[in-house]
Amino acid sequence: MDFLPKKFTDTLTGLPGMDLAAFLRIHEAGEKVTSLRINPNKIKDEGAVQKVLSSLTEEPVSRVPWSNYGYYLPSRPSFTFNPFFHGGAYYVQEASSMFLEHVMRHVCNLHVPLKVLDLCAAPGGKSTLLQSLLSPDSVLVSNEVIRSRAALLADNISKWGAANVIVTNNDPRDFAKLPGYFDVMVVDAPCSGSGLFRREPEAVEEWSPENVILCSQRQQRILADAWNALKEDGIIIYATCSYSREEDEEIMEWIQENFAVENIAIPVDDSWHIVKTTAGPQAAEGYRFYPDKVKGEGFFITCFRKKAGDVYTAKRQRDTLTAVAKKDTEKVAQWVKDMDNLFLMEHQGEVLIFPENMAPVVSLLQQHLYLRKAGIKAGQLAAKELIPDHQLAMSTMTSETIPQIGLTREQALRYLRKEDPEIATNVKGWALMMYDGMALGWAKVLPNRINNYYPKELRILKEV
Repeated sequence: MDFLPKKFTDTLTGLPGMDLAAFLRIHEAGEKVTSLRINPNKIKDEGAVQKVLSSLTEEPVSRVPWSNYGYYLPSRPSFTFNPFFHGGAYYVQEASSMFLEHVMRHVCNLHVPLKVLDLCAAPGGKSTLLQSLLSPDSVLVSNEVIRSRAALLADNISKWGAANVIVTNNDPRDFAKLPGYFDVMVVDAPCSGSGLFRREPEAVEEWSPENVILCSQRQQRILADAWNALKEDGIIIYATCSYSREEDEEIMEWIQENFAVENIAIPVDDSWHIVKTTAGPQAAEGYRFYPDKVKGEGFFITCFRKKAGDVYTAKRQRDTLTAVAKKDTEKVAQWVKDMDNLFLMEHQGEVLIFPENMAPVVSLLQQHLYLRKAGIKAGQLAAKELIPDHQLAMSTMTSETIPQIGLTREQALRYLRKEDPEIATNVKGWALMMYDGMALGWAKVLPNRINNYYPKELRILKEV
């Protein structure tokens, strides 16, 4: 095996369910598995799903068996030149990691309001998955400690279009200021990345036994630092994309030895070929995904219920949020289809919108954490109007009365390059630029030109 070093393959011998010869063959073959997850906020029925999928391939697609929204594509298309991608119709996600959906459906009542923390969330695959599952009254906090990755996370959350998400940019220890606050904590921990070697062969060069140990120590610190933020009887879901025992079974053992927990076993269909592993005094169950057994990359996941700890007590807190003035509320109302049960917050001349029940959450978190994004940014308040933000275009709350301009694929790609889409229209003023029913962003139609308001930092730079 040329690109998998012996010091790595030696660590695979004796792993639960490992068939080393088959594992090496699948890596040598270099097969690439491409999968995506449909956005149910925007793609509402089977016809719309098929329209999106047929824009990517003419060949048959298949379902990811543990996900209601996941699909395998027969080959990898150029997502960059697919307008549905830029409109947030789907998220390109590795299929094994979509197993989080199956876990959440088993361990949580998804019909009740939950406060969920995705602690290591960038670039956003698991956060967009979680948001798709949660009830509208739930709140998802998506955190990323690295600033540049937090920016990418915020962009992907914005594209997903949901208002009940807060993006934070904090170290895990900062969440200890919120004892017993969260119902569910997902820790997709930074790891040595061996599960992605087939997809990203260049990552092999960064692997070393020393790095595995460093990652294991970091994973323990992350869990220990944030542990108090999970309430008693709350759910902790731990995952990695590593095959190493030190980052998988040994972390399961460490959790059982250091905290009062109860492992939650997840039912797994035999036809999925997921390998069950056990560790620790409870013989707690975890689940290993091997690319020679499943149609996906390497992955590990386990789940525990916290049996002792705080239940958050709401203290009397000062209200830190500034509500939008009534005169400015009227400027916003024409852009939003249903203003009931929404909170409109003014922040540095901009209007943020989120569900009313989320306001105390935003107020509390603002006092303890750095908030990168909260809800949907509706736009900038000007003297006579609201100048709409791209987040509003990406959201599912835009009013049906807003003028829309339908674009062909070629026009859509010109628009997404921030060029003149070259259209003839009778529309005047602000308009949503649409591709086959999917909003892409704003433009302003003037008498002699169209101003393209697609964000410069998101524009397509490549040519077809």
